[in-house]
Amino acid sequence: MLKGLAITPPVIGRISIGRLVEKNGKRLPEKDDQFTITTQIQNRDGWMLHPLNESLRKMTSGKLRSIPVRFLFNDPDLNLRAEYSLFDRDTGRPVCVGNGETCRRAADSGIENLTCPSPDGCAFGQAGNCKPYGRLNVVIGEDDELGSFIFRTTSYNSIRTLAARLHYFSAVSGNLLACLPLELKLRGKSTTQSYRSAIYYVDLGVRSGSTLEDAIGQAHELDARRRAAGFDQTALDTAARNGFGNGAFEESIEDGSAVVEEFYPDAGSGDAGSQAEGTGSATQTPQPTLREKLDRRAARVGDAAA
Repeated sequence: MLKGLAITPPVIGRISIGRLVEKNGKRLPEKDDQFTITTQIQNRDGWMLHPLNESLRKMTSGKLRSIPVRFLFNDPDLNLRAEYSLFDRDTGRPVCVGNGETCRRAADSGIENLTCPSPDGCAFGQAGNCKPYGRLNVVIGEDDELGSFIFRTTSYNSIRTLAARLHYFSAVSGNLLACLPLELKLRGKSTTQSYRSAIYYVDLGVRSGSTLEDAIGQAHELDARRRAAGFDQTALDTAARNGFGNGAFEESIEDGSAVVEEFYPDAGSGDAGSQAEGTGSATQTPQPTLREKLDRRAARVGDAAA
Protein backbone atom coordinates (compact mmCIF):
# COMPACT_ATOMS: atom_id res chain seq x y z
CA MET A 1 0.00 0.00 0.00
CA LEU A 2 1.35 3.43 -0.96
CA LYS A 3 2.12 5.45 2.16
CA GLY A 4 0.61 8.93 2.29
CA LEU A 5 -2.31 7.95 0.03
CA ALA A 6 -5.66 7.70 1.79
CA ILE A 7 -7.53 4.56 0.67
CA THR A 8 -11.16 5.63 0.52
CA PRO A 9 -14.37 3.71 -0.32
CA PRO A 10 -14.82 3.13 -4.07
CA VAL A 11 -17.19 5.80 -5.40
CA ILE A 12 -19.46 5.04 -8.36
CA GLY A 13 -21.62 8.18 -8.22
CA ARG A 14 -22.53 11.42 -6.45
CA ILE A 15 -25.54 12.75 -4.53
CA SER A 16 -26.17 16.48 -4.44
CA ILE A 17 -28.88 18.99 -3.50
CA GLY A 18 -27.66 21.62 -5.91
CA ARG A 19 -25.85 22.13 -9.16
CA LEU A 20 -23.32 24.38 -10.85
CA VAL A 21 -24.68 27.02 -13.22
CA GLU A 22 -22.86 29.49 -15.45
CA LYS A 23 -23.41 33.17 -14.64
CA ASN A 24 -21.42 36.01 -16.18
CA GLY A 25 -18.85 33.56 -17.49
CA LYS A 26 -18.35 31.87 -14.11
CA ARG A 27 -19.55 28.50 -12.86
CA LEU A 28 -21.33 29.10 -9.55
CA PRO A 29 -23.17 26.74 -7.17
CA GLU A 30 -26.95 26.98 -7.05
CA LYS A 31 -28.97 25.31 -4.29
CA ASP A 32 -31.93 23.03 -5.00
CA ASP A 33 -34.85 21.55 -3.07
CA GLN A 34 -34.41 17.96 -4.25
CA PHE A 35 -31.76 15.26 -4.62
CA THR A 36 -29.86 14.66 -7.84
CA ILE A 37 -27.85 11.48 -8.41
CA THR A 38 -25.04 11.75 -10.94
CA THR A 39 -22.13 9.79 -12.33
CA GLN A 40 -18.54 10.96 -11.84
CA ILE A 41 -18.34 12.24 -15.42
CA GLN A 42 -18.78 15.90 -16.36
CA ASN A 43 -19.58 17.49 -19.69
CA ARG A 44 -20.26 21.09 -20.69
CA ASP A 45 -23.66 20.98 -19.00
CA GLY A 46 -22.29 19.67 -15.70
CA TRP A 47 -22.34 16.25 -14.06
CA MET A 48 -24.01 13.52 -16.13
CA LEU A 49 -27.07 11.97 -14.51
CA HIS A 50 -26.84 8.43 -13.17
CA PRO A 51 -29.47 5.93 -14.38
CA LEU A 52 -30.65 5.58 -10.76
CA ASN A 53 -31.66 9.25 -10.82
CA GLU A 54 -34.40 8.54 -13.36
CA SER A 55 -35.49 5.19 -11.92
CA LEU A 56 -35.93 6.61 -8.42
CA ARG A 57 -37.83 9.61 -9.75
CA LYS A 58 -40.31 7.28 -11.44
CA MET A 59 -41.11 5.84 -8.01
CA THR A 60 -42.26 9.20 -6.62
CA SER A 61 -45.04 11.50 -7.73
CA GLY A 62 -43.08 14.69 -7.11
CA LYS A 63 -39.50 15.76 -6.54
CA LEU A 64 -36.83 13.30 -5.45
CA ARG A 65 -36.63 14.02 -1.72
CA SER A 66 -35.81 10.55 -0.38
CA ILE A 67 -33.31 7.87 -1.43
CA PRO A 68 -33.27 4.27 -0.05
CA VAL A 69 -29.77 3.49 1.20
CA ARG A 70 -27.62 1.11 3.21
CA PHE A 71 -24.20 1.77 4.69
CA LEU A 72 -20.88 0.07 4.10
CA PHE A 73 -19.68 0.10 7.71
CA ASN A 74 -21.02 -0.47 11.20
CA ASP A 75 -18.85 2.33 12.60
CA PRO A 76 -20.76 5.63 12.09
CA ASP A 77 -17.53 7.63 11.81
CA LEU A 78 -16.38 5.57 8.83
CA ASN A 79 -19.58 6.30 6.90
CA LEU A 80 -19.50 10.04 7.67
CA ARG A 81 -16.19 11.88 7.97
CA ALA A 82 -16.43 15.53 8.95
CA GLU A 83 -13.66 18.01 9.73
CA TYR A 84 -12.88 21.68 9.50
CA SER A 85 -11.19 21.96 6.13
CA LEU A 86 -9.34 24.61 4.17
CA PHE A 87 -8.44 24.13 0.51
CA ASP A 88 -6.01 25.98 -1.71
CA ARG A 89 -8.35 27.73 -4.12
CA ASP A 90 -5.82 27.71 -6.96
CA THR A 91 -4.80 24.06 -6.94
CA GLY A 92 -7.64 22.33 -5.05
CA ARG A 93 -5.14 20.78 -2.65
CA PRO A 94 -6.18 20.40 1.01
CA VAL A 95 -4.12 22.82 3.12
CA CYS A 96 -5.42 22.33 6.66
CA VAL A 97 -7.78 19.76 8.19
CA GLY A 98 -8.76 19.76 11.87
CA ASN A 99 -11.33 18.46 14.34
CA GLY A 100 -11.51 21.39 16.74
CA GLU A 101 -8.64 20.08 18.89
CA THR A 102 -5.80 19.19 16.53
CA CYS A 103 -5.15 19.76 12.85
CA ARG A 104 -2.83 18.66 10.04
CA ARG A 105 -1.51 21.55 7.95
CA ALA A 106 0.48 21.28 4.73
CA ALA A 107 3.68 23.32 4.59
CA ASP A 108 6.63 23.36 2.21
CA SER A 109 8.58 21.30 4.73
CA GLY A 110 5.83 18.68 5.05
CA ILE A 111 2.76 18.04 7.20
CA GLU A 112 2.64 19.92 10.51
CA ASN A 113 0.54 18.77 13.49
CA LEU A 114 -0.92 21.81 15.27
CA THR A 115 -3.74 22.77 17.61
CA CYS A 116 -7.15 23.49 16.05
CA PRO A 117 -9.30 26.12 17.79
CA SER A 118 -12.06 25.76 15.10
CA PRO A 119 -12.59 28.38 12.36
CA ASP A 120 -14.09 31.02 14.65
CA GLY A 121 -10.98 31.08 16.84
CA CYS A 122 -8.34 30.51 14.17
CA ALA A 123 -6.79 33.50 12.39
CA PHE A 124 -5.36 31.21 9.71
CA GLY A 125 -8.76 29.59 9.12
CA GLN A 126 -10.65 32.89 8.97
CA ALA A 127 -8.21 34.26 6.40
CA GLY A 128 -8.47 31.14 4.25
CA ASN A 129 -12.22 30.49 4.52
CA CYS A 130 -12.05 27.29 6.58
CA LYS A 131 -15.39 25.45 6.75
CA PRO A 132 -16.90 22.29 8.19
CA TYR A 133 -16.76 19.71 5.43
CA GLY A 134 -18.43 16.30 5.49
CA ARG A 135 -18.42 13.26 3.21
CA LEU A 136 -21.09 10.58 3.50
CA ASN A 137 -20.79 7.27 1.63
CA VAL A 138 -23.96 5.24 1.04
CA VAL A 139 -24.91 2.15 -0.96
CA ILE A 140 -27.86 2.51 -3.37
CA GLY A 141 -29.32 -0.61 -4.97
CA GLU A 142 -27.86 -4.10 -5.14
CA ASP A 143 -25.62 -3.88 -8.22
CA ASP A 144 -22.40 -3.12 -6.32
CA GLU A 145 -22.49 -3.91 -2.61
CA LEU A 146 -19.03 -2.41 -1.99
CA GLY A 147 -19.42 0.55 -4.34
CA SER A 148 -20.83 3.75 -2.89
CA PHE A 149 -22.37 7.09 -3.77
CA ILE A 150 -20.87 10.10 -2.01
CA PHE A 151 -22.69 13.12 -0.62
CA ARG A 152 -20.44 16.09 0.12
CA THR A 153 -21.60 19.03 2.23
CA THR A 154 -20.44 22.07 4.18
CA SER A 155 -23.82 22.42 5.90
CA TYR A 156 -23.76 22.43 9.71
CA ASN A 157 -27.37 21.20 9.68
CA SER A 158 -26.65 18.21 7.44
CA ILE A 159 -23.42 17.23 9.21
CA ARG A 160 -24.88 17.53 12.72
CA THR A 161 -28.11 15.71 11.83
CA LEU A 162 -26.44 12.87 9.93
CA ALA A 163 -23.84 12.35 12.66
CA ALA A 164 -26.53 12.11 15.34
CA ARG A 165 -28.74 9.75 13.33
CA LEU A 166 -25.86 7.43 12.43
CA HIS A 167 -24.80 7.07 16.07
CA TYR A 168 -28.40 6.62 17.23
CA PHE A 169 -29.21 3.96 14.63
CA SER A 170 -25.98 2.16 15.45
CA ALA A 171 -26.86 2.15 19.14
CA VAL A 172 -30.47 0.98 18.89
CA SER A 173 -29.63 -1.77 16.37
CA GLY A 174 -26.83 -3.28 18.45
CA ASN A 175 -24.06 -2.08 16.12
CA LEU A 176 -25.74 -3.37 12.94
CA LEU A 177 -25.69 -0.07 11.07
CA ALA A 178 -24.43 -1.69 7.85
CA CYS A 179 -27.48 -3.98 7.75
CA LEU A 180 -30.22 -1.43 8.43
CA PRO A 181 -32.54 -0.51 5.53
CA LEU A 182 -32.66 3.29 5.77
CA GLU A 183 -33.26 6.29 3.54
CA LEU A 184 -31.80 9.75 3.09
CA LYS A 185 -34.45 12.45 3.48
CA LEU A 186 -34.40 16.08 2.44
CA ARG A 187 -35.84 18.42 5.05
CA GLY A 188 -36.43 22.15 5.06
CA LYS A 189 -36.31 24.78 7.77
CA SER A 190 -36.27 28.55 8.15
CA THR A 191 -33.96 30.58 10.36
CA THR A 192 -33.28 34.23 11.04
CA GLN A 193 -30.00 33.89 9.14
CA SER A 194 -31.91 32.63 6.09
CA TYR A 195 -34.26 35.65 6.37
CA ARG A 196 -37.21 33.25 6.91
CA SER A 197 -36.72 31.60 3.52
CA ALA A 198 -36.47 27.81 3.37
CA ILE A 199 -33.08 26.13 3.56
CA TYR A 200 -32.65 22.41 2.95
CA TYR A 201 -30.51 19.82 4.69
CA VAL A 202 -30.10 16.04 4.61
CA ASP A 203 -31.53 13.75 7.30
CA LEU A 204 -31.59 9.98 7.76
CA GLY A 205 -34.49 7.75 8.77
CA VAL A 206 -36.18 4.40 8.30
CA ARG A 207 -37.69 3.81 4.90
CA SER A 208 -41.19 5.06 4.16
CA GLY A 209 -43.87 2.54 5.12
CA SER A 210 -41.62 0.82 7.66
CA THR A 211 -41.00 1.19 11.40
CA LEU A 212 -37.82 1.19 13.43
CA GLU A 213 -38.71 -2.22 14.87
CA ASP A 214 -39.17 -3.64 11.35
CA ALA A 215 -35.85 -2.16 10.22
CA ILE A 216 -34.00 -3.67 13.20
CA GLY A 217 -35.58 -7.06 12.53
CA GLN A 218 -34.48 -6.94 8.88
CA ALA A 219 -30.98 -5.92 9.99
CA HIS A 220 -30.67 -8.99 12.24
CA GLU A 221 -31.87 -11.24 9.42
CA LEU A 222 -29.38 -9.78 6.95
CA ASP A 223 -26.57 -9.98 9.50
CA ALA A 224 -27.34 -13.68 10.08
CA ARG A 225 -27.30 -14.41 6.33
CA ARG A 226 -24.03 -12.58 5.87
CA ARG A 227 -22.37 -14.39 8.76
CA ALA A 228 -23.56 -17.73 7.37
CA ALA A 229 -21.99 -16.82 4.01
CA GLY A 230 -18.70 -15.87 5.69
CA PHE A 231 -19.08 -12.09 5.35
CA ASP A 232 -16.75 -10.43 7.90
CA GLN A 233 -18.10 -6.96 8.69
CA THR A 234 -15.56 -6.35 11.45
CA ALA A 235 -12.68 -6.97 9.06
CA LEU A 236 -14.27 -4.62 6.50
CA ASP A 237 -14.52 -1.83 9.07
CA THR A 238 -10.90 -2.41 10.10
CA ALA A 239 -9.71 -2.29 6.47
CA ALA A 240 -11.57 0.99 5.92
CA ARG A 241 -10.19 2.52 9.12
CA ASN A 242 -6.64 1.60 8.12
CA GLY A 243 -7.20 2.99 4.62
CA PHE A 244 -8.42 6.37 5.87
CA GLY A 245 -5.47 6.55 8.25
CA ASN A 246 -2.93 5.85 5.50
CA GLY A 247 -2.96 9.47 4.26
CA ALA A 248 -2.78 12.91 5.83
CA PHE A 249 -5.78 14.13 3.80
CA GLU A 250 -8.72 12.22 2.36
CA GLU A 251 -9.24 14.38 -0.75
CA SER A 252 -7.08 13.89 -3.83
CA ILE A 253 -6.09 16.81 -6.06
CA GLU A 254 -8.84 15.87 -8.54
CA ASP A 255 -11.54 15.70 -5.86
CA GLY A 256 -10.23 18.87 -4.24
CA SER A 257 -10.66 20.83 -7.45
CA ALA A 258 -14.32 19.80 -7.65
CA VAL A 259 -14.81 20.69 -3.98
CA VAL A 260 -13.31 24.15 -4.48
CA GLU A 261 -15.53 24.79 -7.50
CA GLU A 262 -18.69 23.75 -5.64
CA PHE A 263 -18.07 25.07 -2.12
CA TYR A 264 -15.76 28.06 -2.74
CA PRO A 265 -17.76 30.13 -5.26
CA ASP A 266 -15.51 33.19 -4.80
CA ALA A 267 -12.56 31.34 -6.36
CA GLY A 268 -11.27 32.89 -9.59
CA SER A 269 -12.84 30.53 -12.09
CA GLY A 270 -10.98 32.13 -14.99
CA ASP A 271 -7.59 31.56 -13.42
CA ALA A 272 -8.49 28.05 -12.40
CA GLY A 273 -9.61 27.26 -15.92
CA SER A 274 -6.37 28.53 -17.41
CA GLN A 275 -4.35 26.40 -15.01
CA ALA A 276 -6.47 23.36 -15.76
CA GLU A 277 -5.70 23.71 -19.47
CA GLY A 278 -2.02 23.58 -18.57
CA THR A 279 -0.49 25.97 -21.10
CA GLY A 280 2.73 25.85 -19.07
CA SER A 281 4.77 28.17 -21.29
CA ALA A 282 8.17 29.42 -20.18
CA THR A 283 6.92 33.03 -20.07
CA GLN A 284 4.09 32.21 -17.67
CA THR A 285 4.31 33.98 -14.30
CA PRO A 286 5.63 31.52 -11.68
CA GLN A 287 3.01 30.35 -9.20
CA PRO A 288 3.72 31.26 -5.53
CA THR A 289 4.82 28.46 -3.26
CA LEU A 290 2.56 27.17 -0.49
CA ARG A 291 4.74 28.88 2.12
CA GLU A 292 4.41 32.22 0.29
CA LYS A 293 0.63 31.85 0.22
CA LEU A 294 0.51 31.07 3.93
CA ASP A 295 2.75 34.08 4.70
CA ARG A 296 0.48 36.33 2.68
CA ARG A 297 -2.58 35.11 4.55
CA ALA A 298 -0.84 35.66 7.88
CA ALA A 299 0.14 39.17 6.80
CA ARG A 300 -3.44 40.01 5.84
CA VAL A 301 -4.62 38.83 9.25
CA GLY A 302 -1.97 41.00 10.95
CA ASP A 303 -2.99 44.04 8.92
CA ALA A 304 -6.66 43.49 9.80
CA ALA A 305 -5.83 43.16 13.49
CA ALA A 306 -3.80 46.38 13.41
